Amino acid sequence: MVKGITRQVILVKSPDPKLFEEAIFIVKEEALAREGVSADQVIREARQAADGYLRRSRAWNARGRQLPGPAWGAAGAVLASLAWGLVLFLL
Repeated sequence: MVKGITRQVILVKSPDPKLFEEAIFIVKEEALAREGVSADQVIREARQAADGYLRRSRAWNARGRQLPGPAWGAAGAVLASLAWGLVLFLL
């Protein structure tokens, strides 16, 4: 669906193309209208947000690789069994 509203966007190229090619940020209309806010500051903020996302996703992926898949499956089975046992015990 296309609306008749124009928006300013910022495209940030990814430093790590394994995750995504680029990030698209839609700039608020009042962001550039404020005094003391330059286009360079807005672009810098968008890059920091994209870098922060990459750092968080890399940290999560590193944690996930510490345990092999069968260990995650066993942990899920134990948690599901405990949940069912708790439900049956309370009824």
